Amino acid sequence: MQPPDMSYLTDIYFGWGRVARVSEILEKLGGKRPLVITDRGLAGLGMVERLGLGQPQVFDRLETNPTEKNARAALEAYYQNSCDSIVALGGGSPIDLAKIVGLLASHPGPLEQYAILRGGVSRISGSLPPLVAVPTTAGSGSEVGRAALLTLESGDKLGFLSPHLLPGAAVCDPELTLSMPSALTAGSGMDALAHCVEAYLSPRWNPVAEAIALDGLERGFGSIRAAVNDGRDRPAREAMLLASLEAGLAFQKGLGAVHSLSHPLGALSDRRLHHGTLNGIFLPHVLEFNYSACPEKFERLAALLGAKSGSDLPELFADLLSELGLPMRLSELGLQAEDLTPLAEKAFRDHCTPTNPRPLTVEDSLELYLKAL
Repeated sequence: MQPPDMSYLTDIYFGWGRVARVSEILEKLGGKRPLVITDRGLAGLGMVERLGLGQPQVFDRLETNPTEKNARAALEAYYQNSCDSIVALGGGSPIDLAKIVGLLASHPGPLEQYAILRGGVSRISGSLPPLVAVPTTAGSGSEVGRAALLTLESGDKLGFLSPHLLPGAAVCDPELTLSMPSALTAGSGMDALAHCVEAYLSPRWNPVAEAIALDGLERGFGSIRAAVNDGRDRPAREAMLLASLEAGLAFQKGLGAVHSLSHPLGALSDRRLHHGTLNGIFLPHVLEFNYSACPEKFERLAALLGAKSGSDLPELFADLLSELGLPMRLSELGLQAEDLTPLAEKAFRDHCTPTNPRPLTVEDSLELYLKAL
């Protein structure tokens, strides 16, 4: 068997046609009877057949922002079909859900005890079933991330974090992203850019992650317009998938207030708000908020992206949103002030808040929500 193209945090198989290797990669990890976790849209497009797994068991009943209910239904399918491994096919939602299903299949409940904010990091052991992640979007980076997000039955959207949640292999084939609609390409791409920016600005010391974040940001910022304008642009698609991958590697360093603000909105059960689109809306406002905390890093980003100065970055990203045709305000998504006020406390307590470069209070969170409205 050919070795992975990269081995950094996990084995990464990156390139055109790599999806054809999923079966042998799964076998290498010890998986013989996988549960494929995906969404109905991808299943309807015949994406599962492209995995080359014959006729695997498939779970495709998940929401845009996966829930504990989804996880328990997928776990039931895993047990009923005597599965011994998982293949996650799709964007961040199927991949995150797959990580949680693996956790539930190997650890006693309740699930909430394993959340970051519940002190659960040390409770997660290395006994999870083999997991192969196959991204079909260029945004979440979850295929190389050690975290998963899930909305619990309590209504809280919580993060789960452990090196044991990291997929055993990531199969990143740009071919699978060619059919992404332009709006999804734009929203997912903004997710990747936000990951790179926030990881770089995180105050944690990790020069390696910062270098990866800068490379991913340069690739993504330089290619996102072409990928959105022409979905068949193969160099742009490859660059965006690599930028997303690098963003996922970089956010080992932590994220920030963009994600702290997005996560509570993603947990709203009566709405289906795309995570990357929310990140794009918040990014200019959070950059403006954070500028005074690390102006020297802002200057580095400005030089990389062609802005005149670090203080111009909020406008630079606002202009990018406009160019891509993405929403620039929360009101465009149908949100109102009364929807946001109760979420400020949750944003403040989010697991991404401690690595924002400027301390964030509940009042700051509410002010940022209202500025983005």
